[in-house]
Amino acid sequence: MNDHPSLTLASFAAQLDFDSIPREVVERTVNLYVDWLGSALAGKGARPVETIARFARQASGAANDAHGNGACEVLIDRGRTTPYFAAMINGAASHFAEQDDVHNGSVFHPATVVFPVALALAQARRASGRDFIAAAVAGYEVGIRIGEFLGRSHYKVFHTTGTAGTLAAAATAGRLLGLSPSQMLDAFGSAGTQASGLWEFLRDAADSKQLHTAMAAANGLMAAQLAADGFKGATHILEGAQGMAAGMSSDADPARLVNRLGSRWATVETSFKYHAACRHTHPAADALLAVVQAHRLAPRDIAKVVTHVHQGAIDVLGAVVTPRTVHQAKFNMGTVLGLVAQHGYAGVTEFEHGFDTSEIAAFRDKVTMELDAEVDAAYPARWIGKVTVTTTDGRVLEGRVDEPKGDPGNTLSRDEIAAKLHRLAAFSGAASEDEAAQLLDNAWHIAEQTPVGSVFDATSHAAVPV
Repeated sequence: MNDHPSLTLASFAAQLDFDSIPREVVERTVNLYVDWLGSALAGKGARPVETIARFARQASGAANDAHGNGACEVLIDRGRTTPYFAAMINGAASHFAEQDDVHNGSVFHPATVVFPVALALAQARRASGRDFIAAAVAGYEVGIRIGEFLGRSHYKVFHTTGTAGTLAAAATAGRLLGLSPSQMLDAFGSAGTQASGLWEFLRDAADSKQLHTAMAAANGLMAAQLAADGFKGATHILEGAQGMAAGMSSDADPARLVNRLGSRWATVETSFKYHAACRHTHPAADALLAVVQAHRLAPRDIAKVVTHVHQGAIDVLGAVVTPRTVHQAKFNMGTVLGLVAQHGYAGVTEFEHGFDTSEIAAFRDKVTMELDAEVDAAYPARWIGKVTVTTTDGRVLEGRVDEPKGDPGNTLSRDEIAAKLHRLAAFSGAASEDEAAQLLDNAWHIAEQTPVGSVFDATSHAAVPV
């Protein structure tokens, strides 16, 4: 029995060395980084993101300086600022398009809180790509395990990416800052006491989701920097009598914090998001797509769709009945399935140009969610998609997927990740085709760079063998 799992987890994060990370984990981390860049670029021009960016520029004193001041890139406008504010803006930007990655078992989006911190501090400290990767893996492993530790009850009210994500960001920052195990534990304490994020925003299309990731990234980074300067944090912030689990969970299991730590690499379990919508919609969307393609159905051929889902999907998606904004539409099962039935894909452009058309609204009303015992029992380790489709001519058709597109067993190839980045950059106008191609060429070699420099300028890096 582990008497202090928080210290064990903190020690792992502080002492993780690049050479101890299996090559396949390194390769997957690079893929996750490239995937994250696409989502970060997609946030350019989004009103909530630009609002947070304006606040950050003003707070950092860079409001009147078009180029900003600092070593760290802001990806939506290529300005420069301090690590804290770069992490804040890039964290907000990468959680807007709803195409950033997700770990099923923890119901946690790691990239959007880990990579903003890793990139900002690596640029500021002129760290190597090897240290960048080690820090990112530390963040993924810590955040995923804390999400699993907090359990299903936590996610019913709390947005795990905002809560567990704050500690994931602290682990990432602490690894790049070279914190000792005891300092990393202090960072966890300061991060955990700031951890927040409530689902209530979905009910009225509020902008909180981007604020959750902005502040998880920034506050986690701050917690690590404070710890480096001797600031003390609660040493049992996770499992203590008045810690996170005590206030945020009814089914927390401390054993999950150290489950096969160092042998089970949870990073490689992370899924890529294919559709630009809440992940809870993806299993049903893929199951419906399978039925539509197998039977060559048009939307007008479908009279009714019953989606057989887990309780978490009902908890999150049930709050959105009639979506009023693009972002809210991404949390409405009927809208997502309507776009999939009509276009074969629910991407950023499909949402932007068609989430509230009369055809999609009509299809939305045909879709219902029902709790399914098999699907619910498998969740969150597996996200099974099951639909029952009734056609206008009376046929009843069943669809099922056991691994939605993007899951580890049905993952995206590097070509698909690259195509996704090009699509997201074009959507927001954050990079031209040529710029995106150069960015990609640079990003695929992040582990070889020393030091990590500009995302956009490949000539700023030297390379060393991995």
